Amino acid sequence: MHEMKFIQDFAIIMSLAGLVNILFHRFKQPIVLGYILVGVIAGPYTSPFAFINDKEIIKIFAELGAIFLMFSLGLEFNLRKLIKVRVSTLVAAVLEMLVIIFIGYRIGKFFAWGNIDALFLGAMLVISSTTVIVKALNDLALSKEHFAQLIFGVLAIEDILAIAVLALLTSIGISNSVSTMEVTITFGKLLLFLAVSLCIGILIVPRFLSYVAKFQRHEMLLLAVLGLCFGFCLLIVKLHYSIELGAFIIGAIIAESRHIKAIEHLIEPLCDMFSAVFFVAIGLMLDLNILVAYTIPIIIITIAVVIGKISICSFGMFITGQGARTGLRVGMGLAQIGEFSFIIASLGLSFNVTSKFLYPIAVAVSALTTLFTPYLIKFSDPLADYLKKSLPTYITDSIKGYTTGLQKSRIDNQNFTTHPLIKKILFNIFFNLTSVIVLFISVPYIHRNLLEVIFHVKNTQLSKVILLGSALTFSLPFLIAIYGKLNSLNRLLVEVGVKKVFERHLTFRFRKMMGGAMPVFFISVVLLGLTQLCYSFLPSVELLVMIVGTVLILAIGWRNWFMEMHSRLQVSFTQAIKKSLKEQL
Repeated sequence: MHEMKFIQDFAIIMSLAGLVNILFHRFKQPIVLGYILVGVIAGPYTSPFAFINDKEIIKIFAELGAIFLMFSLGLEFNLRKLIKVRVSTLVAAVLEMLVIIFIGYRIGKFFAWGNIDALFLGAMLVISSTTVIVKALNDLALSKEHFAQLIFGVLAIEDILAIAVLALLTSIGISNSVSTMEVTITFGKLLLFLAVSLCIGILIVPRFLSYVAKFQRHEMLLLAVLGLCFGFCLLIVKLHYSIELGAFIIGAIIAESRHIKAIEHLIEPLCDMFSAVFFVAIGLMLDLNILVAYTIPIIIITIAVVIGKISICSFGMFITGQGARTGLRVGMGLAQIGEFSFIIASLGLSFNVTSKFLYPIAVAVSALTTLFTPYLIKFSDPLADYLKKSLPTYITDSIKGYTTGLQKSRIDNQNFTTHPLIKKILFNIFFNLTSVIVLFISVPYIHRNLLEVIFHVKNTQLSKVILLGSALTFSLPFLIAIYGKLNSLNRLLVEVGVKKVFERHLTFRFRKMMGGAMPVFFISVVLLGLTQLCYSFLPSVELLVMIVGTVLILAIGWRNWFMEMHSRLQVSFTQAIKKSLKEQL
């Protein structure tokens, strides 16, 4: 009887999904929304239909769909793509990840949600939907445009960032904590396992698939690929890691095979079917009552995603010389969330570390932003024209001058990588940045073993002020050194790279602007990244502003003293290294 119930539910899902697929293609609407709508109609929370009520069957559908969805995304991922990544796409993607996670986390805390809920919310808002964007660009016949190629580059970087985010959230799910020390240890173990899996997998799996392909039997190759997929997923589950992460990793490993085209051809129908099942299962788990109760958070989060992604991605493209119009078109094309958001939301539920309301919120925000995507892309050009006409002339001239200067700048790549002075500056920046990161990672350990045990200070606003203030103060020698080295590096690169593209006085002004802007931007990104490391002991916004302001005054007033302290530390460290090397010799 149970078997008949399963077949009945599966028949309902496939029939409704097929019908909706035809209708949504006919009216040129995003098919993902159609599948979710099928789930809502057939799900247990919708009267009077409620065709499917068995939550165990719904869970099986969701897990199978997630495996095939992530496996197909892994097959599309290619490690060789990373070689072709542009600086502009890398900057935009990394900047987007840092800022959006921070915005999502602060929105969660604004609504008084727990730390883990707020962190998962931030992660859900990061990754844009490849499926939705490709469909929208193809429908508008814009996929060959320059800005579309930049969007595809950002999406390639986001795939890598998505894996890092999944690994980090898996670590949080396993430790059931946002304690930086515990998460760092778990994350380190997971990264080690993934590195070993990738190395061994890339050495063995492509050779195994080449051997199987020699028999020229499609069913043999298909079964071998499915065996690898589910076998690796089983291994991941046995090690208490995320099954979705495992599916993506094995997909990326198989993607390195010479026979990837044949494999994609064989596996594509299965992936399409179970991807549809996944999105239907999302609708099955969607409780409309929760959506009504959380209407205001959904609206605020949707606005934050659209405005935040447009602003950040546009800015990332602009500062790397892609132009204001191109940057705006890229930003408006990436202003949505999709399948990875559902995966992250289901990950939190599978580890029982997130609240049940977070999943419907992710679905609602994704549905709204998906609906907006074609219109945002379509109206990006008219909006750029409107802004150009509305902004004062001196602003548009400055923007044009900045872009022209960067585009006409040429830096000899060989000199950049081999120049001893540049290498020395880069090593100093890396050393100081590593010192700051280590200092912030160790803060929770200090809190647990010093403040609580010795001074009996609990995890209150006072302890957070003490911890963050101390961490920033002790980091000042390194941060000031980083700023100084960045100034030196920028002056050198600007002198080498910025030719006389304008009149002499304009070239000087442009060089001065570039030399001053980049260090400030880099330090801002570093500080934003540090907030991700210390989110577990961030105080309220008012106290945070007060701490940062106080530390900034210290940095300006005592700059020479901090620089002298850094010099002494550097000399001591260098002498200790030289002494150690002499003793070994």
